[in-house]
Amino acid sequence: MTIETAVARQSEAKRWATVAVVMGCGIGAALQVGKVPIAAAMLQQSLGIDLAAVGTVAGIFAVLGLFGSVPAGVVIAAVGARRVLLCGLAAIALGAASGALAPQLAVLLASRMLEGLGFLLVMVACPALLDRVVGNGARDVTMAVWSCVMPFGIALALVAGPIFDGWRTIWWASALLVAVLFVLAIIIVPDVPSRTGPRRAGLMQQAAALARRRTPALLMLLFALYSLMFFALFSFLPILLTARLGVSSQGAGGLSALAAAGNVLGNLAAGNLLARGVSRPLLIAVAALVMGASALGIFLPVLGGWGAFVLCLLFSATGGLIPATLLATAPAAAGSATMVPVMMGLLMTGSNFGQVTGPIAVGAVVSAWGWGAASVMVVAAAMLACLAAWLLARNHVSVSQARGEA
Repeated sequence: MTIETAVARQSEAKRWATVAVVMGCGIGAALQVGKVPIAAAMLQQSLGIDLAAVGTVAGIFAVLGLFGSVPAGVVIAAVGARRVLLCGLAAIALGAASGALAPQLAVLLASRMLEGLGFLLVMVACPALLDRVVGNGARDVTMAVWSCVMPFGIALALVAGPIFDGWRTIWWASALLVAVLFVLAIIIVPDVPSRTGPRRAGLMQQAAALARRRTPALLMLLFALYSLMFFALFSFLPILLTARLGVSSQGAGGLSALAAAGNVLGNLAAGNLLARGVSRPLLIAVAALVMGASALGIFLPVLGGWGAFVLCLLFSATGGLIPATLLATAPAAAGSATMVPVMMGLLMTGSNFGQVTGPIAVGAVVSAWGWGAASVMVVAAAMLACLAAWLLARNHVSVSQARGEA
């Protein structure tokens, strides 16, 4: 083996170690989303709150992301993704630890906002790091795998949650996990040179110009609608399955985790389909239609409990096509490497909108009118997603065309 070959292999090993740690950071951040659904019954009993309040605990997590995702992308472009990633991990660990000590709902909500800030920073920084680490030829597949971190993290929380004896223990465990990831990121993730001097000038203007373009705006809208549909179901799925199937909290957690894991299949399938040249707007529209139709059978009492669960699997697996497709399209729509973090920030703005409105709205309408009312919101979001996908197709979106437009 030559010295050059050995160096190349070492460099390749470091690259994939970085990818693994970055993916792990995403999973650790996503786990903070999934821990609320599995702890919902514990929160109700411990704090004496209703489903609407549980929805607020879940939804307030993403409030900062509504306004901070694009500025976070600008900060990453200016100071580097690694620094922002470390700040995000620190915020999540501190927020989770604070939540574990919360004596009442108001303090818990404040700690969830701190967790949400960290989640925002991590989920914008990680794709920007991946875009730098992997080559253009592996971008679609890498982003498809990255889109798995959210359902995988949620599934991990749903599986592991019932093992613990209370929601505070779940919060402590999540804080410890992220603290370990923080240390690994310091050791393994390389520093990305920051942009200095006059080159920073005009980043906000460039970000505003990017957000006004049709393709980025449609991608953001589509992520918002997908996120709304997904979290409208998964924020309360353990409670829904317990009511429909009469299973224990641990059984409901396991089934909910299985449904969330189904989303990973859709994420990976999207990467394969995109590599084969399948139309991106078509993938999005088909997935949205299936999600909307499945929601009718899930929330309305037209099928037995197990029939509704099968539709949950279909809802999740098919829905996974959407985020993977959007994330794979985003770097090209950004138009330049500098604007990739900003484009990811736009997607996170959409994602956070769905995370905020989905749980809060569903918690409110279910408390007032029952589970069937939730289907109306999901079906309406699915129809709007189909319309947005049609507009995307009319805009002749493809990877190369998106790059040219941006």
